[in-house]
This record gives sequence, C-alpha cells and structure tokens, in this order.
Amino acid sequence: MRLSVVIPARDEEGQLPALLRALAAQQRPPDEVIVVDNASRDATARVARSLGATVLPCVRPGVAYARQCGLEAAIGDWVVSTDADSVPPPDWLLLLEAAMQPGTVCVYGPLRLQPWPRRVGPLGSALSEWGYRLFLYVMSGVGRPNTAGANMAVQREAALRVGGYPAVEAREDVLLGLALQRLGRVQYVPGALVQTSARRLQRGWLPFLWQQLRNLAGRTSGYFEPHAPRAPGSGQPEE
Repeated sequence: MRLSVVIPARDEEGQLPALLRALAAQQRPPDEVIVVDNASRDATARVARSLGATVLPCVRPGVAYARQCGLEAAIGDWVVSTDADSVPPPDWLLLLEAAMQPGTVCVYGPLRLQPWPRRVGPLGSALSEWGYRLFLYVMSGVGRPNTAGANMAVQREAALRVGGYPAVEAREDVLLGLALQRLGRVQYVPGALVQTSARRLQRGWLPFLWQQLRNLAGRTSGYFEPHAPRAPGSGQPEE
C-alpha cells in the first residue's frame, strides 16, 4: 500500500519546516509528500523543496482547490491530508495505516490545538480538547463523522469516485468524509492524534466549539455543488 501525504499551503514558509521534519521522522515513512503551493507570496515552495517535498502549484486560492489538486496528482493508494501548521507524532501514519482495512474508505483522527491563546486559560483548553474528542466520538457513533483536513486519509480511488473535495469555502473536509460513507466505512482512529496550531482560536474556545457544531450543517450545505475544476497551471509538480 502506498501512502501520499498532501499539504495545502499558502504563505506558510514559517510553519512548513516543523511539519516536513515530522513527516521525515515517521515510523512508517510516507511514499510521497506533496506540498500544494496555493498561490503563496512567500518562500513556501522553496522551503518545501529544500526539505524534500514535491511542490505542486495551484494558482487559484482556496483550500478546497488545493486539496483537490493534491488528491488528483498523488500516486498513493491512500491520500493522507494534513495542514502546514500541524505536527504529527512519529506513529501517526502507522496508526492510520492500521485502520485502512478492507471496506474502509476514510480514516481520521483528533486534533490537539497548541499553543492556546492566553485568554482561553487552562480550564478552557481542557474543556475544548475533551469536548472536541467527545464530539468526535458522538458524531462517529451516529454516522455523522466530522473529518478534519489536518488529520484524515482517504482511499484515492473512492474519493475520486465521489468527486473529491467540493468547491466550497469551508467544510470541504467534512463534506468529503460524509460523501465517502456512500462507498464504505469512515473510521475514527482516536489514537492518531495530530497537534495543530491554535491560531484559529484567537477569538476564544466557545466560538471554536460553535464552529465545530456548525460543521454539521456541512452535510447538505454545498453537498451537491459541482466539484471545483483544477486551477489553470496546476497539476504538474515542479522539478
């Protein structure tokens, strides 16, 4: 089984090194690492190449477009998704791969946000993390998986069969996970934890949890939209 890791990145020269070094240290090495340079204005592409990643240009800004470009270009049987501001532990790919059983088309794990904004405080950080984990368990149990692009993997052929990532501004990861349920099992892997930046939590933990609940609306919002075409000039890795 081949695993490709796809990372959408826009102006992430400062965040990428930690992620790419973490991928190089995986107990189960990836067969391919693709950084999708999503119209960056900084040295994202140069930094990615210097650390051994394949750079795939995607000139149309938008994370859904970037993820789709990577999905289509990947050589792996499974395409693992994470974000430029995330850092997985050494056993991450090993744990995800163990869950890629026959009949399973998507696997995903939880996130740990770091560092927490000072205004959130220790209690807020604990409530957020454990509330989020409970949320993932409940949603998985009721058949409404809340897949996160920072920590998920899809069987490439199955993902392409359902059209890949829809052309929406947000929740493209949730929508793909829900669509894949038509073809097979979407499996939550609680041990496959990924640390990701808490910069999205600057407004506090309650707005963050509210956003997670709003993600549930993604089951139908934009679900039947045609998937975004590949951006002009994208799709061919840079040498």
